[in-house]
Amino acid sequence: MTTVARRTFNDRVALDREGVAAHTGAARTTVLNWIHQRDRFGFPEAFTDASGHEWFWAEDIDAFHTAHQASKLAVLTEVDRSGDPNELVTSGEAARVLGYSSYRNLPDELTEHPDDVEILSDGRRRRFWYRRTVWAHADARTGRQSTGHAPRTTGPRKPHPYADDPRLQAATDLLAEARAAGRDRRGLGAELASRLGIASRTARRLLSAAEDDQPE
Repeated sequence: MTTVARRTFNDRVALDREGVAAHTGAARTTVLNWIHQRDRFGFPEAFTDASGHEWFWAEDIDAFHTAHQASKLAVLTEVDRSGDPNELVTSGEAARVLGYSSYRNLPDELTEHPDDVEILSDGRRRRFWYRRTVWAHADARTGRQSTGHAPRTTGPRKPHPYADDPRLQAATDLLAEARAAGRDRRGLGAELASRLGIASRTARRLLSAAEDDQPE
């Protein structure tokens, strides 16, 4: 099924929900929140075409997004720039760094893109971010260049923290062995930890990074 993002009606550009997300750079869940709480955010009204597909005028979305960003800047919190930029922090600490009263106030841009994830025994996910990631998010709110996080280096950005880790090959090899034997990932974390003499949590991160590196 083809995903529609934009269409022109009488020389006017319109966007559907996916198009709004792409046009504004917002997560799809954020767009849904804007729509479901239209009165709160002042999100534009939609219209439908002959097939019943929902659309929003692009010019209305531009006006809304400009006003929305301005309102966010007006209520910016003070950011805590202390600590090691390469330290992983939980959602509670990330909220504190950003000056929020609760982790529930963390924006979708962070919650949907953690730097690391730990699967707890009950199946819940515990998210982690580097302090520099949290600071970079804070900087993006104002467009300022942070002096608190680690300076950028020239050259390509690493796809993940383990991109140059020699242990990544061991994780890749173990995944290949498991696939060849028809096994899933259960127990691989403990096996890799035993092979490398590392913590199980680190082993799970390496396996996740190795999986991400696999071709589609």
